[in-house]
Amino acid sequence: MQIRAELCHVDTLRCIVRVEAWLDGSLQGSALGEAATAEEAEERALRRLNSRLGSTEGPQQPVNSARPEAPQVDEPTPKQVPVERPRRIEQTQPSFAPPTPATHQVPATPADNTPSETPTDPDDWSDELTAIDMEIRRIGWSREQEQEYLTRAFALGSRHKLTRYADLVAYLRQLKLIQANDDASTAPAPIRRGDLLQQGDAMLKQLGWSSEQARTFLQQQLGATSRQQLSDEQLLQFNMLLEEQTLKVS
Repeated sequence: MQIRAELCHVDTLRCIVRVEAWLDGSLQGSALGEAATAEEAEERALRRLNSRLGSTEGPQQPVNSARPEAPQVDEPTPKQVPVERPRRIEQTQPSFAPPTPATHQVPATPADNTPSETPTDPDDWSDELTAIDMEIRRIGWSREQEQEYLTRAFALGSRHKLTRYADLVAYLRQLKLIQANDDASTAPAPIRRGDLLQQGDAMLKQLGWSSEQARTFLQQQLGATSRQQLSDEQLLQFNMLLEEQTLKVS
């Protein structure tokens, strides 16, 4: 069995590592681990993955028999890391019935409370693109090195192919964490919101929860009623909480 490790997130306080188990080209399972260092986070993720595979498939080859090659992470100098604030959710304005001669007022139609995972993107991205140019110059990457990083992080060869605002912001935020002259082939990749949503959906399906159960759990844990209200870091935290629930069930 082949084990793959990926550094999902790193800042001055924590590292988050995702490990995957592959057998004959098929993904057998994955798990997340969080700790102060990348090595400790990887060990936690491996223990979770080993526990999950052992409970779902019975005895098999130990997952951590061959230590995967994890990205090397230099401990960054403590500094304040900018965190993207969650975007405000636009609420549908309640509609009212046309006025009638009578004094009786028709009650407002309640707004649709169905969660949506498609955030509203701004029309102008020029500030973010300018900031990305400045960060690339600070790091010292050439255009070819930036293309190499984008291909590894987003499977895209150019920043102009980033069509989702959330991906563009995640790219900018991750560039601010990369040290000058870091290797583009090993620099930590940003958290991809789409991947986090897919992972969360898979775990909710594994738990067999309804939309109402998932919304109640989200509100109890993070005080939100929809994943759209969460930042990328909060969404990752929510996935880790779901993962703990799947371990309890198994």
